[in-house]
Amino acid sequence: MAKYSKEFKLKVVRDYLNGPLGYKLLARKYGMKSIAPIIRWAAVYNKYGADGLEVKKTKAFYPVQFKLDVLSFMKRTGASENETALQFGLTNPPIIAAWKKKFLDGGAEALDQPRGRPPMSDKAKNTKKKKQETQNKELTREQKLERENELLRLELAYLKKLKAFQMDPEGYLEKHRQRYHSNSKKNSD
Repeated sequence: MAKYSKEFKLKVVRDYLNGPLGYKLLARKYGMKSIAPIIRWAAVYNKYGADGLEVKKTKAFYPVQFKLDVLSFMKRTGASENETALQFGLTNPPIIAAWKKKFLDGGAEALDQPRGRPPMSDKAKNTKKKKQETQNKELTREQKLERENELLRLELAYLKKLKAFQMDPEGYLEKHRQRYHSNSKKNSD
């Protein structure tokens, strides 16, 4: 979903209110795929003025009871999402559709679930640490030495490349550019 600035919304709404163009022609003029945002912006502008078109920086939190009241009003009156949003002072009517879907899928409890990923609990963090510790303990002496040997090889290779780069940065980069260009030519055949 594209996010539009307040200035853009205001320009489109004023163009609609003051000009001869309808929703479809305005959508085409401004390269919008749908007329729905223009209809919504015009209704919000008529009710709240230019401040209603403000792009919110933070997401609003609505209690479950408020969400249930909104859905109840919509069902009781048969009002559309836009009309309901205007009635309750919401400037983003599609949020009502999301609430309705959640309510139909999981009831009132689903409306109480916070959005996003839940914070990681201390128990989960401790479990991760314990797994890593047990994996390290399970390694035999030979496996630990092999791992240490591999890390040392990697460190040495890194240091060699770093030294080569420090001595002649342009030559080093040119050498590697040629290698990557020759590899990309092979893949394009």
